[in-house]
Amino acid sequence: MTLTLLSMLLVATGPGGGSAEFQPPVRLKAGDVAVRVESPGYAAPCWADIDGDGKKDLLVGQFKGGKIHVHKNLGDGKLAPSEWLKAEGAVAEVPGVW
Repeated sequence: MTLTLLSMLLVATGPGGGSAEFQPPVRLKAGDVAVRVESPGYAAPCWADIDGDGKKDLLVGQFKGGKIHVHKNLGDGKLAPSEWLKAEGAVAEVPGVW
């Protein structure tokens, strides 16, 4: 299953309030490959600056196995290919996941 995210949320503000409009979805790519989630696909992607460089990186959880894909933000709208989130040199796993 390919992860599809909204490219941006536009909020129009004017007299008497505003309305929200969504841009068409886009497929995010890391390198030249579409960002993917593994089956069954119950991922909850989020953005966080995990390496402290001031750019938010994309984190995509793996439902089965409890691991997290990290796509480092390279700037200019580009993401690095996925690496597993690691703790003390080993692939980190969230306990209690299927």
